[in-house]
Amino acid sequence: MAIDTDDIWQPTAEYIERAQVTALSRRLGVEGIEALYDLSLAEPERYWRTVNDFCGIRWSRPYARYCDMSRGAPFPSWFVGGELNWVDTILDNAEAADRHAIIAEREDGSVRAATYRELAGEVRGFAAGLLSLGIERGDRIGLLMENGIEASVSLLAIAYIGAIAVPLFSGFGTDAIVARLEPCGARALIATSGFLRRGRFVSTAATLAAARSALPELACLILKRAPEDDAPAVPDVHDWHALATRAHATPPSARMSANDPFMVIFTSGTTGKPKGAVHVHGGFPIKIAHDAAVHFDVAPGDVFCWPADMGWIAGSLILGSALLRGATLVCYDGAPDYPDWSRMGRLVERHRVTHFGSAPTLIRGLAANDEVSTAPDLSCLRLLITAGESIAPEHFVWFERTFGRGVCPLINYTGGTEVSGGLLSSVVTRPIIPAGFNTRSPGVALDVLDTAGNPVTGTVGELAILAPFVGMTASFWQDDDRYLEAYWNTVPGVWIHGDLAMRTPDGHFFLLGRSDDTIKVAGKRVGPAEVEEILVEIDGVVEAAVIGASDPVKGQAIVAFLTCDGAADDIRAVASARIQERLGRPFAPRAVFVVPQLPKTRSSKIMRRVIRSVYSGAPVGDLSSLVNPEAITDIEQILREA
Repeated sequence: MAIDTDDIWQPTAEYIERAQVTALSRRLGVEGIEALYDLSLAEPERYWRTVNDFCGIRWSRPYARYCDMSRGAPFPSWFVGGELNWVDTILDNAEAADRHAIIAEREDGSVRAATYRELAGEVRGFAAGLLSLGIERGDRIGLLMENGIEASVSLLAIAYIGAIAVPLFSGFGTDAIVARLEPCGARALIATSGFLRRGRFVSTAATLAAARSALPELACLILKRAPEDDAPAVPDVHDWHALATRAHATPPSARMSANDPFMVIFTSGTTGKPKGAVHVHGGFPIKIAHDAAVHFDVAPGDVFCWPADMGWIAGSLILGSALLRGATLVCYDGAPDYPDWSRMGRLVERHRVTHFGSAPTLIRGLAANDEVSTAPDLSCLRLLITAGESIAPEHFVWFERTFGRGVCPLINYTGGTEVSGGLLSSVVTRPIIPAGFNTRSPGVALDVLDTAGNPVTGTVGELAILAPFVGMTASFWQDDDRYLEAYWNTVPGVWIHGDLAMRTPDGHFFLLGRSDDTIKVAGKRVGPAEVEEILVEIDGVVEAAVIGASDPVKGQAIVAFLTCDGAADDIRAVASARIQERLGRPFAPRAVFVVPQLPKTRSSKIMRRVIRSVYSGAPVGDLSSLVNPEAITDIEQILREA
């Protein structure tokens, strides 16, 4: 892989000296990221005790052992014997009490801020309100809210009382909400009544009403009414602000085992319904605090901004990255280009942001409008982050050189919903290659394997994790078999992550796309089966196959192929509208094609890989298992005509 050496970011002596990873390394008596990584695997007990101390993780009862693997590698127990509620680390930070914890800006420009002391009061007040409704430890609580203080308070309060949050993307349609709340038996839903997008109020009323009617186990709805919402009050709904400010005795935080869950977050796979990754008090938060220090170089007093929806894993990750490190979290709820492409830069300038994160989709938009997007004063920036999907080297270089003025390191970070934080990332103490990762994350025994399970260098292989790691999902919600099938059964004892990767001889890594059919639309993951299930419900549709196609703005876009027994034009229009209605507008397909037949194996499995190759013009590869090769000719002809 050819790299222009002028595009490689080089750390200065100042960056290396003041880096959090340098301080952690010295505390452990090692020098450099390679030595730190090796120590984290060779002496995990010492490494994680030091990390807990370095990150100020507050335990109500110290743990006796780092890990117990008596149930096998897929089901480790972490920090055995210990008790903690991870929210205590944030709320009991006396040193940060009068520092801004969260600054929240809405699309209309209004700003609300809360100090750490004020945040603690709001979280405990809302926690008391939840308890007054009869919500108990272990109850699952849906969270459908736009980014801001109320969403942050809600997530923290749910964990504070020992309940379990189920985050939901604010743009989800009814089906997507029900598909996530129904399997985990959610008892309550905390939601917003709507939000602003491009100056227009988007109401969630119809979506919430439909979801409630489809979820008989949902005992209560807690609604945060938007200022723009002038609709009549809905009966049998609890007002968020009234509940948060009602006089209640302030409860203590629930005492939790390190292995008690605090979040079930659903992610799409290639088959079946979305799968609910379970994250625990002694896993996700400790991994995030670790990564915020080691990879993002966040220290107390920094100002951290990474606009993301609370419904994705990034929402919880970003909140933890700032608040667990005693930094200020800057939230933004609105379109990133409203009223123009200077909005993100104005956010940085106005709140003196030091750390700014962005998905590649947003970076591409900023780069396409660079004269406007870089007009604000960005001199306060010290570090940039990108994650969520693969990024092209040219966009990586633009973000670092132009938005970051050529002085900010750009940290590429990849993990996933099931693993909490980073598997691969970078640190500010090593050179950073465009679109690459300069290290494996300490504590994660990771390699690139070929199809026989052997490590490979300089060629493409599967990203694999060779041992259990802090932050990994405890399983899928009430579905151990699917969890094992998804990650552990391909190579026994090894977690196969589903990403294609390459390691260079000098220890840098590159991601080269998914090894399965999962689609990422602007960083939002959706399984083809979830879309196909909606399409085959349409009258006239016989079969459906959905693929992800490369898109210059979104990274990937949905493209659907249908076999039908009705009028093609009508079905195409209905299919596009139905996907948007049921999953949300962000998942609108780029194209819908009606074809005579879909390529299948002898066991009648649709070969999405072949369809994707034909659509993109790539070689179709091995067709030995294809029972109807003429389907390829049919698809090629229809694509030419289109």
